[in-house]
Amino acid sequence: MENYVITIARGFGSGGKHIGQELSMRLGIPCYESQILRLASACSGINEGLFNKVDERLMNLSYIQRLFQTPSLDFIATPSDKKFTGDQNLFNIQAKIIRELCANQSCIIIGKCANWILKDEPNVASFYVEAPRKNCLESITKLLGVDEKEAARLITKTDKYRADYYKYYTCGHTWTDPVAYDMTLNTARVGRDKSVDVIIDYLKLKFGPEVLTKKGVIDYDDYLKNTSLF
Repeated sequence: MENYVITIARGFGSGGKHIGQELSMRLGIPCYESQILRLASACSGINEGLFNKVDERLMNLSYIQRLFQTPSLDFIATPSDKKFTGDQNLFNIQAKIIRELCANQSCIIIGKCANWILKDEPNVASFYVEAPRKNCLESITKLLGVDEKEAARLITKTDKYRADYYKYYTCGHTWTDPVAYDMTLNTARVGRDKSVDVIIDYLKLKFGPEVLTKKGVIDYDDYLKNTSLF
């Protein structure tokens, strides 16, 4: 195995992003969240703001489309196609970036349906991070400087649009389904830093301790120069 990939899905306020960043520092591999959007923009020429608008959200799909339209995850429209900047194409561009990262380097990918996109790859370990509402409320009030009522609204809103996004692009699968992951972690039980320890120990069990030396970092200038979406 030349490299390994960790995917992290997370409830809002559970500490999933913190865990990803800590893993990045301890393992010496990059952590991607919004960076996926920047890479997708650079490779496609589409304004990054459009990727930000649909980041783990269903923005331009009607309720009927969500119910009856089956997403095609492999086709990428060309700039001359009217669907070039549509939600589906923006997702497919990100999915291609995620697959190429998986093939070329050890890294951590947060969100973006990465566990589903990479579900058949043998070098991937996927984790779902969650915490009770009380703990998420405490985290968000401190992080964003809002009161508990606003924190509750943000948690409900964010978790809903993430769940809807995941359900649509995985053709009906549930974001919180533990079977979709190697492991589910409750940060209120084990703590965020110890969750990092648990993940590292699991990687050693799944892949062998030698895999943690597999860095495989990409030269991004070469990556962007040699990557063609069309």
